[in-house]
Amino acid sequence: MLESLSDKFGKVLRDVRGRGTLSESNINETLKDVRLALLEADVNFKVVKDFVASIREKALGKEVLESLTPGQQFTKIVHDELTAILGGEDSVLELSGRPAVIMLCGLQGSGKTTTAAKLAYALKKQGRSPYLVPADLFRLAAVHQLKTLAGGINVDCFDSTEYNTPAEVCTEALRIAGLKKYDTLIVDTAGRLHIDETLMGELGGLKTILKPAEILFVADSMTGQDAVNTAKGFDASLDVTGVILTKFDGDARGGAALSMRMITGKPIKYIGTGEKVECLEVFHPQRVAGRILDLGDVLTLVEKAQTTIDEKEAVALQKKIKKDTFTLDDFKDQLKRIRKMGSLDNILSMIPGFGAMKKAKNIDFDESEMTRIEAIINSMTGEERRNPACLNASRRKRIATGSGTRVQDINKFMKQYQQMRKMMKKIKKSGGAGLKGMFQNMM
Repeated sequence: MLESLSDKFGKVLRDVRGRGTLSESNINETLKDVRLALLEADVNFKVVKDFVASIREKALGKEVLESLTPGQQFTKIVHDELTAILGGEDSVLELSGRPAVIMLCGLQGSGKTTTAAKLAYALKKQGRSPYLVPADLFRLAAVHQLKTLAGGINVDCFDSTEYNTPAEVCTEALRIAGLKKYDTLIVDTAGRLHIDETLMGELGGLKTILKPAEILFVADSMTGQDAVNTAKGFDASLDVTGVILTKFDGDARGGAALSMRMITGKPIKYIGTGEKVECLEVFHPQRVAGRILDLGDVLTLVEKAQTTIDEKEAVALQKKIKKDTFTLDDFKDQLKRIRKMGSLDNILSMIPGFGAMKKAKNIDFDESEMTRIEAIINSMTGEERRNPACLNASRRKRIATGSGTRVQDINKFMKQYQQMRKMMKKIKKSGGAGLKGMFQNMM
């Protein structure tokens, strides 16, 4: 997520922090690198110009130049300015009305249908009762896709197969939502490969019928400035209230995220961070700025952990670690929970300083490794999972055959498992004080 931009900012800020003092000349030199990094990230030129000008003005202030830690002061200024161009404060959904109507719009292929299901899933977890409405009759598979996604998350979905127009679908869906007391209506509308009058006319008609509390523009973040320009077109016709950026986990540059608010004036409300239905995050400008600058995002990491780890299970796991009875079955359970939180690379990127450590030690994560480890554990007997010490050569050969791996893979995994057990014992003895050092040594 935003790796390329984060790497460039990391280098710039490390250079600044390595200087004992700051002067106008070296600040100007640094800002040239900042400008280049943003332009390479496909950030709008006007946004880059204003961003650099604002940093220059604040960085040349007396309190920074005469500070004992000018590098840290400069980092804070950059963080604050990044937060500002990303939107400043968090933007929450407007859910007034009964039902509160959320209308999704965007180009074909931007991920509207999947996003509709993700949003329904997120709102259901908050205690609301969403009703999904497939109003995209232009793309034949869209209705079936949304019904399938709705079934997977146990959310009701309007059957639009008997209706001829999106207007008929929305009119009837509103009536049923009132009768069945749904409090949120999420409408998936049609898209096109580009903006045209027919599409905008259709969406304008649906806006009149639905009177939505939110009109959210769904954009593929990897399309950069194209997404921003398209958002302006939709906003001109519909007056959108916010933006959802999809495929944010695959966006290494960040041009759309850093340009969207300043150019359109519309806040980013959510980001899609994966293909699974639970991979939708509220957009927090300050936290994303922290990720870009490799300052971490511990709050989001904690929130993700809280949604996947039950408090009672966490206490039970802690007891096992203390008693040194942590088995391979426990290890497999923890792997499953980690995978529910998202990609391993994304999770670890939320740890402060991890980006620099990853680059310095040339760490590369292969997500398939977790699948391989699960297959290895599943190929073991109950006794072998409880007591890995019994794994002799013949047992390891059998496990390799059963899991579709090699004996070398079994040996490598068992070595890692034993190292982890030793690490847990050290953490127990040190009370957690040595965790950072051990983590770095493992890398």
